[in-house]
Amino acid sequence: MDMGKLCVAVCVWLSFAVTTHAQTASTDSASVDIRHTSKGFQFTTPGNKFQLQIAGRLQFRYAYSSDQDPLNFDDYHAPDQHVFKINRARLKVGGHAYQPWLKYYFEYELGASRLLDFRVMVEKWPWLSFKAGQWKVEYTRERSISSGKQQMLERSLINRPFTIDRQQGVSVYGRIDEGGLADFNYHFSILTGMGREARENDDKKLMYVGKVFWNFLGDGVAISGSDLKHQVLPQASIALAGATNTSPYTRFSSSGGGELIGYQGGAPGQYQVDQWVVETAFQYKSFSWQSEYHRKRINDNYGPEAGHLSGFYVQGGYILNHQDAAAGKPLFEVASRYAHYQPELSLPNNSEEEYTLAFNCFFNGHLNKLTADVSYFDFDQMSQNREANDWRVRVQYDFSF
Repeated sequence: MDMGKLCVAVCVWLSFAVTTHAQTASTDSASVDIRHTSKGFQFTTPGNKFQLQIAGRLQFRYAYSSDQDPLNFDDYHAPDQHVFKINRARLKVGGHAYQPWLKYYFEYELGASRLLDFRVMVEKWPWLSFKAGQWKVEYTRERSISSGKQQMLERSLINRPFTIDRQQGVSVYGRIDEGGLADFNYHFSILTGMGREARENDDKKLMYVGKVFWNFLGDGVAISGSDLKHQVLPQASIALAGATNTSPYTRFSSSGGGELIGYQGGAPGQYQVDQWVVETAFQYKSFSWQSEYHRKRINDNYGPEAGHLSGFYVQGGYILNHQDAAAGKPLFEVASRYAHYQPELSLPNNSEEEYTLAFNCFFNGHLNKLTADVSYFDFDQMSQNREANDWRVRVQYDFSF
């Protein structure tokens, strides 16, 4: 039995076991509580000692003339294609055990047979929490936002070169002075630095990642796109994060470790990568904003290769009919994004740009929504006298249950 079937079987068994217990328990207050929430089907035992949440998400996508962002000059001249696919099919299981503050979570991608997340969290104190396992490291806001809660149809052009993505390790995190001027969130993680499902490090050096949010208006912005709640008080945050790692890789994705264009497959400990990002987020009365500015240095410990990358994006959106939320009507949003990437700062005339305009129709928030976007990409590689540009149109339906 493969991992996908095993995960489904385990979840079905857990659901059956809890439901059976609920049916055999007495009908007084000691019976198991069963309900459906934004986190899926939820089963809670008497006294809130155990809780199990099971959810699924399906994402259907159409794209023309391609789905992926163009990465090099040849991609701009590839044949046009109509693309229709199940882009994501996720199974999510979470909850707590023994104590409400002892939490667990795992997530599985059924389509690609990938175990994405598995972690245990100790969240007894808001100012000091711990977790261990595998998860998307808290480094960039764009990557931390779930693919089911994004404002745009997909992440920006600069996500690929700068994301740290999923790693295995341990983390300490918390929030200080909740609601005050000195309201801060912090995360500090020690990780293998080898990407998803890497069970051991390549050398004695680990990855270190730190991030601090300053919620200077007394409350932070939720890790979710769009102001669906029509915030009557402004919510804002500024964050600074940094990471250092030595590994065979110059980039990471949900597939694991890999290489940026211009870098060859590395040996153990070959690439020393140091990077940092400054990000902002803001939501107020249906308007939302977020941005990131990145810098990244790559040094080849075994050769002369070195790189200094930079990139940024700015993104904003507005809910057009927030007053219809109370009546249960669909909400409509228009959003836009500009992204700029320089693969090497010593070659200032080489750059890639993305201009995207998106439209959202929220039938039930992010749990049931339709998104369409149109993007224009501009590629300049003046060091080799090459230029290219291209358009792309995509439509996506996202359904969670």
